[in-house]
Amino acid sequence: MTNTNEIQNAKNRFGVIGNAPSLNYALNIAIQVAPTDLTVLINGESGSGKESFSKIIHGLSHRKNGPFIAINCGAIPEGTIDSELFGHVKGSFTGAIDDRKGYFETTNGGTIFLDEIAELPLGTQARLLRVLENGEYIPVGSSKVKNTNVRVVAATNVNLQNAIEKGEFREDLFYRLNTVPIVVPPLRDRGFDIELLFIKFTCDFAEKNHIEPVELTEEAKALLRAFRFPGNIRQLKNIAEQITILENERIINSQILEKYLPKSQSSGLPALLGAKDLGGLNDFSERELLYKVLFDMKKDITELKKLVYSTMSNGGNFENVNESLKHDLFKDMASEAPMVYSRPTVNEDEPVYPVYNQPLSENFIKIDDYQKSRENIEDISHETEEESLSLEKNEKDMIIKALKKNNFKRKYAAMSLGISERTLYRKIKQYDIEDED
Repeated sequence: MTNTNEIQNAKNRFGVIGNAPSLNYALNIAIQVAPTDLTVLINGESGSGKESFSKIIHGLSHRKNGPFIAINCGAIPEGTIDSELFGHVKGSFTGAIDDRKGYFETTNGGTIFLDEIAELPLGTQARLLRVLENGEYIPVGSSKVKNTNVRVVAATNVNLQNAIEKGEFREDLFYRLNTVPIVVPPLRDRGFDIELLFIKFTCDFAEKNHIEPVELTEEAKALLRAFRFPGNIRQLKNIAEQITILENERIINSQILEKYLPKSQSSGLPALLGAKDLGGLNDFSERELLYKVLFDMKKDITELKKLVYSTMSNGGNFENVNESLKHDLFKDMASEAPMVYSRPTVNEDEPVYPVYNQPLSENFIKIDDYQKSRENIEDISHETEEESLSLEKNEKDMIIKALKKNNFKRKYAAMSLGISERTLYRKIKQYDIEDED
């Protein structure tokens, strides 16, 4: 395990700014794998700093005195990518007027960084796999096998597993590249690192152009941390340079900063989207789907707590409930304003639900305080049981009615009932309702 001093030394040497735990973890893996010759696959969003990690791996390896080259696979035309990587011989294609060495030959003994590896054509992927397996390649138009001793560090901003399923990336190449995976965190997940990077960029730009750097107020810093930064570090650098050169004020408040932040990207918080926004689940990122599930779950739990608290406060059996447990579970409910569970009716056919009012006090009336003798107390336990069964029957009937009315479409039935679709699904299972959806 790499110690803190080694990580800090690597940051100082290669100009890495930030202290986020996710960043330190990625650096730790890079430092440990650097002395080996293992192939590394760096995953991260565009602009998050993947190339910096490739330079760290090369700079801390025994190949540090050898050549290093970074290649953007998506920037080279498909027709010439093989020639660029593996070279070609004279006359192999139109325009090949002379022999040419490829990158795998010119960087022999060093490191090749293949950025956007998913953009490689399938034919080139097969050639690359052969290099990774036994260090052999054949220049375009030649029949002579050549050898190379090059370490490959690859990077991508797409999900290669999905690309494999679509037939756009070779599975055997993926497992060969993914010997040691490194995940570079997006800027929005790095917290206060955003401020540190902004300060660095504005100071560097101000020094270069002989002007005074800008400073952010506390409100502006909070606004900057809330920004999503889909362009990551590259986008933050552009914003810092724009503000430094265009603003006359050197103290930047939130109102000034907001002018440079696109409103469509201003919030780092997830948004719950309606059906028309979904389009298809494939358009969602895993993060957005997870946020939606968590928000729905929190909402259901809160509704359940309020319902249980209201029921118990209006005469529920508290004799077997520990007082401290009741307080811990429902202390947040008692401090809230009275909650009213009601829903406006849309038309005459829709059922009207009963209204449940929260009590105004946490004090529960004990019958012994008003009647010392218990001789005249009637046993109404059978009535309570019948009422409970009646409520269940009414609830089941309402669910069935809502399902029929909406042609057994759970989504619209749940909206009609005023509950989440997941809650409706549980109720259908609970009451063993025949669902034709």
